[in-house]
Amino acid sequence: MTTRPLLRILGFISASAVIGLAAAFIAVMVRPELVAQRTSPAGAPAAVPQPSVSTPAVASPAMTSATEVPPRPPASYAEAVERAAPAVVNIHTARLVTERIRPNAIEELFGDARPRYRQRLERSLGSGVIVDASGHVITNHHVIASADLIRAQLADGRIAEARIVGRDPDTDLAVLQLDLQKDVPVMPLGNSDRLRVGDIVLAIGNPVGLSQTVTQGIVSATGRGQLGVATFENFIQTDAPINVGNSGGALINTSGELVGINTAVLAKNLGVEGIGFAIPVNLVRGVMSEILTKGRVVRGWIGIVPADVDEADARRFNLPQAGVVVAQLYVGSPAAKAGFEPRDIILTVNGVAVASAQDALTRIANAKPGAKVRIAGLRGNGRFASEVLVTERPRADNEN
Repeated sequence: MTTRPLLRILGFISASAVIGLAAAFIAVMVRPELVAQRTSPAGAPAAVPQPSVSTPAVASPAMTSATEVPPRPPASYAEAVERAAPAVVNIHTARLVTERIRPNAIEELFGDARPRYRQRLERSLGSGVIVDASGHVITNHHVIASADLIRAQLADGRIAEARIVGRDPDTDLAVLQLDLQKDVPVMPLGNSDRLRVGDIVLAIGNPVGLSQTVTQGIVSATGRGQLGVATFENFIQTDAPINVGNSGGALINTSGELVGINTAVLAKNLGVEGIGFAIPVNLVRGVMSEILTKGRVVRGWIGIVPADVDEADARRFNLPQAGVVVAQLYVGSPAAKAGFEPRDIILTVNGVAVASAQDALTRIANAKPGAKVRIAGLRGNGRFASEVLVTERPRADNEN
């Protein structure tokens, strides 16, 4: 009698266990993460799925610093151009040219023997940069050298008369004054001494009459000279395309700051392409300051024309050594009075070794008129040292 109730109880427990196991099995099949959460160690975070190939993992701070990559350059330089371009002007010049009319054979035989002349208007194009709120413009001297009339066209279409404030043929720079009363755009000035070979630069100008043209390149070299463009040369070389009409235009950095005045390009008939030259803005600053304060650039002068001589030429001309040679000596000049002679080799100026003829010329030019410079060098088989009185460098004929 007692076994039957016991069997009923055991049957009920067994049935309950089977039902519970079945429910648990179904729950695991539907929600497997319940088992993963329960089987993790105490206090340990639940497992995070690994990123797929299409979603790369974020590098840890330590990994980022170990493989740090420099920032990429911007995909566009539109902001730099927008900042600088309004201050770049197109310069239109005109001059009245008088020329003699050549008579033909009949006129020579039967006509009036008196000469006849005709006049024509010769026009040219260039570029310039507005550098202050007073409307002063920097351009190349050769752009306005012979002009009787100068006009500047701004980026917004306004046209203004321009007059020459001063010019410096020795650096091929000139300062103009625009007749503008308001809303004068000004180009921010950079620091050309900070330029490095490989820096990206943009040229803005008026090539072949196409106003506000922008081209891109890099700084190919700095400190270029001996191009025969000007007396004092310290050019930035760039491969930014520069063409006729770009002279006097802006070379800017990627911040939209002026770093140079585009001046020259090597002729394509020489078999080269993509080589242009700009005057550094730091040199421009000095020239502009002198012109605005004194009306001209004052430089020291002793009356020599130095030239670079290499080892081959030194042997050829029987010179003591290669270096900077006095190629020409002006009669009656301070150097002539101090006993200088052609073929002298200049070693130092004021105790500092000269690296080139341009270096020697620049050091002398930087001396104030009335001061003395100490020059040491070689003459024949011996050495010499002289103190020379510095005078003001004579003005060029086309500087007046």
